Amino acid sequence: MQRLPGLDLLRSWAIVWVMLFHSYIVGGVGEHFSWLSNYGWMGVDLFFVLSGYLIGYQLLAPLARGEPLAWRDFYRRRAFRILPAFLVVLAIYVAIPTLREAPGLQPAWQFLSFTLNLLIDYQHNQAFSHAWSLCVEEHFYLLFPWLAFWMTRRPSTHRMVALGLAVVAFGMIVRGYVWLHDMAPVRDQDGPAFGLRFVEGIYYPTWARLDGLLAGVALAALRIGRPQLWRRWQARRSLLLVAGIAVFALALWLFHDRLGFWPSVLGYPLLSIALALCVASATAWPAHWSIPGAGWLARTSYSLYLSHKLALHAVATWVVGPWHVHGMAAFALYAAGVLSVGAALHYAVERPFLRWRERIDTRQPIGAARASITS
Repeated sequence: MQRLPGLDLLRSWAIVWVMLFHSYIVGGVGEHFSWLSNYGWMGVDLFFVLSGYLIGYQLLAPLARGEPLAWRDFYRRRAFRILPAFLVVLAIYVAIPTLREAPGLQPAWQFLSFTLNLLIDYQHNQAFSHAWSLCVEEHFYLLFPWLAFWMTRRPSTHRMVALGLAVVAFGMIVRGYVWLHDMAPVRDQDGPAFGLRFVEGIYYPTWARLDGLLAGVALAALRIGRPQLWRRWQARRSLLLVAGIAVFALALWLFHDRLGFWPSVLGYPLLSIALALCVASATAWPAHWSIPGAGWLARTSYSLYLSHKLALHAVATWVVGPWHVHGMAAFALYAAGVLSVGAALHYAVERPFLRWRERIDTRQPIGAARASITS
């Protein structure tokens, strides 16, 4: 299975950035580094772009070759990839309330049905709330294969572009409507209610957060449908990276007021374009650009994402608090705890199931599962 050092680097940065953002549950990383952690939520959008690109390529490549889509292989591989580690972490959250980073937890059936992001009561049930992004991914896994199959039966670039623009426009309309009709009336009267309505109405729902996945799929479609243009893009990877950083800087400026109207409406497609340019550039990064440790972080990123809040809370409760540790020493303890718990989940649960999946793959005929770059 081919791994690309550029994508590994981006994935490792995404997980580190997300974990820095969630450090707010233990008091943050300090005011000197708040500029770094405050925007860490963007790491989830980077994960979305990467997922859209990789899954999009897995599904679109065999269809472009005229092969039937291996539905069973795709859903089996996703199940082996996602469910084991997720179910273990969910069981810990349900069975051991003292380990939760927040007291309240949504009903287990919402996690199991991946409807958490649509039904969450964020004011009272914030434990394991970061599973919202997994819900978005699962909805994408369930629907996109059927959409890809339908779109490639009679391929039309104009129709694909029109559909993509319609999805972006729909998300902008939904977010704008929620802001104007649900958030604006309480902006001055009740600050907490304003933030809660942002999370539940704009930030978590799948229909409002498809920009990153769509940007990744667009990259995959470009690579498959316009290979000569894709090669020209890769030959200009430095220019793509500069363009991505420039658009990203614009998105950072726009998201300075993260809960504002224009960031809510325009910010997510703008951020997705910036991250997609960076991903397109990263696919052509040479192997010697790899950074030690980035590959490991990329491989364990899923387990780290699932478990890092549990680890942060445990270290704060049993080590940092009782021992009155502060500053860089506390940061080192948190980092060690997060990496240790994530590694344990990866090697004890996630990796054995991935190896089981690989053994099954060796007995399967070549299909869509074999078109993957990395998964």
